[in-house]
Amino acid sequence: MLATLTGTWWAWVILGFALGVLEVLAPGFIFLGFAIGAVVTGVLVGIGIPAGPAALILVFAVVSVVAWLVLRRTMGVREGQVKIWDRDINDKP
Repeated sequence: MLATLTGTWWAWVILGFALGVLEVLAPGFIFLGFAIGAVVTGVLVGIGIPAGPAALILVFAVVSVVAWLVLRRTMGVREGQVKIWDRDINDKP
């Protein structure tokens, strides 16, 4: 069953959209990288790239990590944006 599902393009795209919705609920560019990986894998399966389930999962993993790194580099913490806490919330004023 897993081999059949991994070879179906729309299953990858639906997984990508579900992960995109999860990213909206828990922002941080974590699930967005996985969503991009799933959609790219779905597009590759859809255009007819022949690959087995192991190869598709490898493509998904590699594209997800690359997408996450690109998102982290472009939209993550920028240099000079470090928050320095000078007092604790539990300290009395």
